[in-house]
Amino acid sequence: MDPLWPISLNTASAVIDDELMDGITIKEYGNISLDNPVFVEGLPDVGLVGVITTSSLIDQLNMELYGHIESDLLPAIMVLHRAELLHPVRLYASGDGRIVLLTSEIALMPASYYPLAYSLIDWAIRNKVSKVISVNGYPVPNRLDIKKPQVFGVGNGKDAVEFLRKHGVEVIEEGFIAGFYALLLRESKKYRIPGLALLGQSFPKYPDPGSAASVIDKLAEMLGIDIDVKPLLEKEDEIKLGLRDLMKQTEGAMRQSHKVIEEHLPAMYR
Repeated sequence: MDPLWPISLNTASAVIDDELMDGITIKEYGNISLDNPVFVEGLPDVGLVGVITTSSLIDQLNMELYGHIESDLLPAIMVLHRAELLHPVRLYASGDGRIVLLTSEIALMPASYYPLAYSLIDWAIRNKVSKVISVNGYPVPNRLDIKKPQVFGVGNGKDAVEFLRKHGVEVIEEGFIAGFYALLLRESKKYRIPGLALLGQSFPKYPDPGSAASVIDKLAEMLGIDIDVKPLLEKEDEIKLGLRDLMKQTEGAMRQSHKVIEEHLPAMYR
């Protein structure tokens, strides 16, 4: 997998202040040696596009459980899969250590956004992450009329923007971004880690496998990997039903987040 663009901070010695990461612990199992990995964030957000995308990558790339997030800021929930007790917010890695992704089976509350973003960027610096990619939905009211959702992009710097355009992604040039991925891009920019967000046109309030399929196609192209989205589209109704409860949780978390955001928006966006 070729580098996406030149990296300027693989030798960074900076570490984020512990106070900013208060309450968040990233537990690594040490089962895979990382190799300047790409970090893909796919936490619950609009259309659960990130969750569906990361789930598909885990299955098709046979990614291994690499670690999990521990925090009193997360609900007191554990999940069971095939009788195995697991933390709901988990890290997976490819066998060659070139890709690490973050996914979650629970919605995150806004109170966890800042310390989690700081903790992940601290982890990225320590593990010489080559780039950060966030995958999310881009809500559109006419989603029912769209056969193949378009993927939009946001870059945290000139090189990231040029890379998005190179791969045929329409870059959002004006407006604002909000939520966890906005923090992740902000902090990665601060420490000169290339970062971008891929945003698939999505239903605002329903799980959207179709949007995830468009994002996966573009992400696979960027990473130089082969991912078949056909199984995802064939199980679209099943996936929507299975993620119904998580979508409800996520809606509630997003409403809380948007109320906080609206209070701090520049006047031109109100």
